[in-house]
Amino acid sequence: MLLPIILSGGAGSRLWPVSREALPKPFIALPDGETLLQKTLKRAIALPGVEHVLTVTNRDYYFLTRDEYESNASEVDGGHVIHDYLLEPLGRNTAPAIAAAALHAARKHGDDVILLVLPADHLIKDQASFAQAVSGAQELALQGYLVTFGIKPTAPETGYGYIESGEVLSGSPGRKVARFVEKPDLATAMDYLVSGRFTWNSGMFCFTAGAMLAALRECAPDVLVAVEQAFAATALEKDPVVLDAAAFTCAPDISIDYAVMEKAAKVAVIPVSFDWSDIGSWSALAELVVPDARGNRASCETVLIDADNCFIQSDNRMIAAVGVDDLFIVDTPDALLIAHNSRAQDVKSVVTQLKLLSHATVQHHRTTHRPWGTYTVLEEGEGFKLKRIVVKPGASLSLQMHHHRSEHWVVVSGTAKVVNGEQDILVQRNESTYIPAGTAHRLTNPGVVDCVMIEIQTGDYLGEDDIVRLEDRYGRV
Repeated sequence: MLLPIILSGGAGSRLWPVSREALPKPFIALPDGETLLQKTLKRAIALPGVEHVLTVTNRDYYFLTRDEYESNASEVDGGHVIHDYLLEPLGRNTAPAIAAAALHAARKHGDDVILLVLPADHLIKDQASFAQAVSGAQELALQGYLVTFGIKPTAPETGYGYIESGEVLSGSPGRKVARFVEKPDLATAMDYLVSGRFTWNSGMFCFTAGAMLAALRECAPDVLVAVEQAFAATALEKDPVVLDAAAFTCAPDISIDYAVMEKAAKVAVIPVSFDWSDIGSWSALAELVVPDARGNRASCETVLIDADNCFIQSDNRMIAAVGVDDLFIVDTPDALLIAHNSRAQDVKSVVTQLKLLSHATVQHHRTTHRPWGTYTVLEEGEGFKLKRIVVKPGASLSLQMHHHRSEHWVVVSGTAKVVNGEQDILVQRNESTYIPAGTAHRLTNPGVVDCVMIEIQTGDYLGEDDIVRLEDRYGRV
């Protein structure tokens, strides 16, 4: 049995301002409209015999992940794939995540289940070559190897780790791993490229659950013990499984490469030449857009006059550029990035500065996703905030109250079933209701189309932490 393990999360700071902590890289829509997470899922379930997928992600991303999967479920898997979720209370790098996946998979499917670990932020277009590489990796996994996939380098890239290949494994496309190498300087990377013995470390792996657990026990017992203790304290019968926070916090923050792959005795690499990108910068994302005659790549409406070799992206505004060259221009409703093409990797420094300022654009977009839908902050000022709220069919906000603000709700489309204190009312399009501070209230969408509403908040304090949840179907009380 082949069980894809999709690892989803990460800040994606090099893709700010589109990537935020609350909406990391796997959830970013590419120029074709699909997200990296959706593409990873499609790639996984297109493999022969896949009937189950396990997604390991932060509990804050669960509903967003589920919505991504469900948005095109019929197109992707025809409804035949069983989705399983393992939710982390906080990020602890790939070693604890993979240890948790191996324990979970062994408990449900046995030690011999083959795990295919796929980060959710990779882009691979050649499905046939990918499937062929996975087939070769499965054969080695059944022989007890921990298998990684090495991408044949096309340039002396200094942003990736490298794998040096050793002896050929008879009857297999794989080789033994001689060593893992840290991100090299340019001269060393050039030597690696010329030698032909080195591949980029893709971060994709294949092994049986039993082999990984045995390797963890030998090479990183502190990781395995911490994750086992988290499982012991977790309600495993619940769906989804949310790992116990107190125990999981004790797990070391370490990658699977450092913890296991660099130490284990039986490690193999499958060298592959299919197209691969981890979309690690705006340069990589720009390559997905077809350039015009002057090398400009735009995924929005633009007017370009004497502009060359620019990448331009905007959510909803016309962008005009005059007399500029070699720029990234990335526009969102609340933040604008302008950077020289040669400085793509330095965008993360902007995020570092914003974190020092505790700036809101590190965490959220103007549009925030919730289990029931989304809200968008349209405008705010002293004593007021204006939101556009979209509630999915059948979804419901929590029963809640606010100490410091009152709210006016105006339904723009659809129907809202509203609890307003002692009243249960139905609010139709072009109708409204007023909720005074201190009043228990709830909004439910009883219809089959989205309920869209404008919310006007007024009060002395309008922070999102002024919410007292009394009941909640999503477990947030």
